[in-house]
Amino acid sequence: MIETYDLTKHFDDFQAVEGVTLRVEPGQILALLGQNGAGKTTTVRMLTAILTPTRGWARVNGFDVVEQAEKVRSSVGVLTEQHGLYPRMSGEEYLDFFGQVYRLPPAARTQRSRYLLEYFGIAEAAKKRVGEYSKGMKQKLALARALMHEPPVLLLDEPTSAMDPESARLVRDEIAHLKSSQRTIVICTHNLAEAEALADIIAIIYRGRILLSGTLEALKEQILGPVEYEAQLSRPWQPDGLELPQGVEMTQHNGSRLRFRVKRPQETNPELLRRLAAVQAPLVTLQEAPRTLEQVYLKVMAEAQKAPAPVLQ
Repeated sequence: MIETYDLTKHFDDFQAVEGVTLRVEPGQILALLGQNGAGKTTTVRMLTAILTPTRGWARVNGFDVVEQAEKVRSSVGVLTEQHGLYPRMSGEEYLDFFGQVYRLPPAARTQRSRYLLEYFGIAEAAKKRVGEYSKGMKQKLALARALMHEPPVLLLDEPTSAMDPESARLVRDEIAHLKSSQRTIVICTHNLAEAEALADIIAIIYRGRILLSGTLEALKEQILGPVEYEAQLSRPWQPDGLELPQGVEMTQHNGSRLRFRVKRPQETNPELLRRLAAVQAPLVTLQEAPRTLEQVYLKVMAEAQKAPAPVLQ
């Protein structure tokens, strides 16, 4: 649904995006993570055919962003960090206006507007001015606008930025509901917990370059190493005489807690449990140690910041 190769954008001597290669399949949610100024918004603007790439190419819904810009724009729904809502319009008028922008016939505009207002739970406020809406309602209306023409691709830039926790949760739930086999979603966000909850694919961008991309589990394995398991004991205990199975390494011993790095847990964990029992370890639980996207992101960024800045060719 989205494919880019060597996608690059320079503004004079400023390297905004450099060599971005991505592939997002139908039904997937991609989270594009990075600092302010890393190139996330510039990438999205190229995917919406607003900016022309300096080098490389991108296709959205099968259309080239340069050669078929109009078809690209008709294929995407965009939610920017600044919504561009019109506070004097009612919610109903606002959606009807954008239905006209997307050249929907009157009957289709009315039907689609009513459906979206109901879907996002703001039908009761349809005739109120947008300026009277709460932040959460405004965000939902902006999402409804992006969906007026039923686009197969959604590009969401900071979809829950500056929202209270309850409103942010409601919008996250709606994004999860919008995922389908016929729609691809790209989220640019600083909220790592949000990305972890929603995304199928993670891409980390730094100084315009994609540092790495893949599923969260694959990135954890690549950056943090093999999975670790933590044994919780009922009392402090010394692991004297404990022989570990092949592929298991003890990484921490802290009184009543042991931690093991395990390369093939399905094969070795049963044997590890047997050996712990054989030496009468007072074992209460053995479970996977939590590893988060935040740990992956911070480690990747720390390593990237140590490296010298690339020179613009």
